[in-house]
Amino acid sequence: MSDVLKAAFIFVAPNADPARNRNWVKTEAVELLAVAVKDYDQAEALAKDLVEKDGIKAIELCGGFGAAGTARIAAAVDVPVGVVRFDVHPGLGNVSGDTLFG
Repeated sequence: MSDVLKAAFIFVAPNADPARNRNWVKTEAVELLAVAVKDYDQAEALAKDLVEKDGIKAIELCGGFGAAGTARIAAAVDVPVGVVRFDVHPGLGNVSGDTLFG
């Protein structure tokens, strides 16, 4: 068993394509995949795939995910899910993702 943690950071961005908008950062202790999605539906599908197919063991969500979006992703996977918090997100027109994708 490897001691390297495979984790993902998922963020919301208009017109994002998770197949293209992704990048790995690898250190000795953590391999982190950053991936952009366009909405909560895409995030949920991506999170499931990352855990089931790519061996991701932890997911962190950007501040664009509101409480409802975070709960939705956490319910979809069986790994720890954390979140960076913004009540209003500057990259989403100063609203929560819950308002946009709810």
